Amino acid sequence: MVRVLSLEIMEKKKDKQTNEQKRTTSLPAGARMMLTRPVENATPAPPPVENAPPPVKEVAPPTLVKEVAPPTPAKAAFDPSRCSVTEGYWAYNRFDPAAVLEKLRGKRMMFVGDSLQMGQWLSFVCLVNSAVPYTARTMERTSTLSVFTATDYNATIEFYWAPYLVESNSDRNIRLGADGRVLHVDAVELHAKHWKAADILVFDSYVWWMTGSRIKTVWGAFGDDGYEELDAWVAFRLGLKTWANWVDANVDPNATRVFFMSISTTHMRSEDWGREGGIRCYNETWPITRKGYWGSGADRRMMEVVSDVLGRMRVPVALLNVTQLTEHRVDAHVSVYTETGGQLLTPEQQADPNTYTDCIHWCLPGVPDTWNQILYAHL
Repeated sequence: MVRVLSLEIMEKKKDKQTNEQKRTTSLPAGARMMLTRPVENATPAPPPVENAPPPVKEVAPPTLVKEVAPPTPAKAAFDPSRCSVTEGYWAYNRFDPAAVLEKLRGKRMMFVGDSLQMGQWLSFVCLVNSAVPYTARTMERTSTLSVFTATDYNATIEFYWAPYLVESNSDRNIRLGADGRVLHVDAVELHAKHWKAADILVFDSYVWWMTGSRIKTVWGAFGDDGYEELDAWVAFRLGLKTWANWVDANVDPNATRVFFMSISTTHMRSEDWGREGGIRCYNETWPITRKGYWGSGADRRMMEVVSDVLGRMRVPVALLNVTQLTEHRVDAHVSVYTETGGQLLTPEQQADPNTYTDCIHWCLPGVPDTWNQILYAHL
């Protein structure tokens, strides 16, 4: 499912056409063809005359008729300056993987961030995979870097693991736990050296910053004694400014497109959407339909930090605001069909939703597919 985009500028002369489409799109394909097929002008037949001789049929000489296929309707290109991608409603569509790969021909595309960003990378790979023959693609994965290559297009779609973007002692040791994590908020080069020479960079960072109200930070080496505890949003601002400074100093905006994903909403409090006594997103099967719904899973102050830091950068960074649309998809999380330690939950664990329900990550196919459709529209 994807978001139907709301045009901000609509010509009045298209209103009638739009109304006609609304009346026909819910009909079967055959019925739509009948309704839209041109009808020849016809004169009503006269009433029958009693005892009239049978009509004489005129036989036309034989001719060769060449069948001409109807013209294929042109796809309208998405113009982000005329459309709002943060508002709309959910509907089914189609996706053109060959067109996406053509956009990526000869390019290196890299997603950078946490497990949510990994899910978006997996979604992107799955979306284009059907257009790549088995013998013309490769996949290489390590603990920090995963690379999907479409050899016929000389294109790579990569994911680099950096949950905070800046360095931390838990970048690889994720089992360390929130209490043991220490961030190096003024250091990024250890990760950033892998981002160089990419043609398209897509970043995200949020969830790991929200594992507690305070975050331990150091300014020297990790081996130094002592650390400073900062409010999460303060540490986030410092870390994001370090990332922004690297981008401004190392990215050529004429050669590289840079994107930043906004907050991916979590659904940890069923009371937010009026289900008292619920278990987070467990057993939710329908999106939240209340217009403008906003729960507790997206911190506005953190969003303001992102907006402020990106707005001061020399290199233009496109913020892909997916927060509002994900707010409504309480039904789209992996729930108890998640994994822990790289293994799917056992039936016994799935039977314990209070402990194991995952309302952070998203099912595939699902919400990340929509993020990628929006991302592709901006490429």
